[in-house]
Amino acid sequence: MKKILLLATAFVFTLGVSAQVKIDETVKINTENHDFGKVKQGVPVSYYFELKNISDKPLVVENSWSTCGCTTPEKIVEPIMPGATAKLKVEYNAAAVGPINKDVYIKFAGIDQTKSVKITGEVLTAEAYEIYVKEKGAKVPTPKKG
Repeated sequence: MKKILLLATAFVFTLGVSAQVKIDETVKINTENHDFGKVKQGVPVSYYFELKNISDKPLVVENSWSTCGCTTPEKIVEPIMPGATAKLKVEYNAAAVGPINKDVYIKFAGIDQTKSVKITGEVLTAEAYEIYVKEKGAKVPTPKKG
């Protein structure tokens, strides 16, 4: 009798696991890694990750966060309707000189998994950035407008 009860319980849990919504079957993101390239210290930069709802139900972003205060994602407040796209703005403050390698996490309602996207690049001092731009003829990113 115990074996039958144990088997029935295992069967019920197996059904529950297979019924869970998988994040990659629900949302498609335009890119999972955005490289800012070289940026000037003290000039914040931002990027919009595009999230497309590929499911047949509205998609709600419960939360978006980073593990560092230097990286700020804006929360998407409106549900993303089936087939629609929403933009998640991620801003990096560029206060510290050095490499940029930050993860941003996105949690959707009704989905246990979180989705992560990444920003990369390098923050240069003002002097080093000016030299870089002159020597490389680099395309200068547009700074954030107030």
